[in-house]
Amino acid sequence: MQRLKLKIQLYCGDEIAMGPGKADLLDAITQHGSISAAARAMDMSYRRAWLLVDAMNRCWRQPLVETSPGSAKGGGARLTAFGQAVLNHYRALKDRLQGSSDCPDYQALAAAMLAEPKASQKGDRN
Repeated sequence: MQRLKLKIQLYCGDEIAMGPGKADLLDAITQHGSISAAARAMDMSYRRAWLLVDAMNRCWRQPLVETSPGSAKGGGARLTAFGQAVLNHYRALKDRLQGSSDCPDYQALAAAMLAEPKASQKGDRN
């Protein structure tokens, strides 16, 4: 059975402003309340997570994530209302496009595709 998997990336210049990994990071920040906890949950370094958040905050008209400085109680991070709206629109767009697999173009591609790849053709001259 063929399947369609779309990977949607929105660009701001050469920078990816939003994509599947960044959306998942935003979800993790919402769930865990900090960039460091979100990074741990995603098996990612804090530095990598922070760089992704920084890129997102630089690419949109308003920040998607706001942080509070660490203290004895620890710092935190949360999505702004704008960030939640951007995430919701991104997820809705992904769902809408993912549901387009019943279109004639996809059906034609699926009919032309094998269920599994052929054995390696390396060395084949035909």
